[in-house]
Amino acid sequence: MGVASAVVFANAGAAYGTAKSSIGIANLGMVEPNKIFKALIPIIMAGILGIYGLIVGVLISNKIPGDVNNAGDTGPKKGYQMFGAGICCGFSALASGLAIGVAGEAGVKAYAQTEDIFVGMILVLIFAEAIGLYGLIVAIITIS
Repeated sequence: MGVASAVVFANAGAAYGTAKSSIGIANLGMVEPNKIFKALIPIIMAGILGIYGLIVGVLISNKIPGDVNNAGDTGPKKGYQMFGAGICCGFSALASGLAIGVAGEAGVKAYAQTEDIFVGMILVLIFAEAIGLYGLIVAIITIS
């Protein structure tokens, strides 16, 4: 369940951030088509969230033995530990994806009107991405 939670929720956050930011890029493309490449940054940052879930999923699956009959030291404590790590990474990436989507759409729409907002948009997106990164770090600490 930890692997499933990490992968599903992280990819849901990445998908939402990508979809919501793409709306802003479509609007920007109608007004200023030459600014599209710089406006792809929110989509790239949202895609990284899916990688966070994949990393945690692989780390969890490597910690749990594959043979069910020879589970070794896998007990309730370790099971909840891995589940908590997956939930931590998944939900933080989901929250980060929601933040990147909303801030990315608004930032890209504002960037279509003026280039002065670009640095501020990047800073907001970095702080939104940090939410997912904190979840990844806490999940790695919980796994190890």
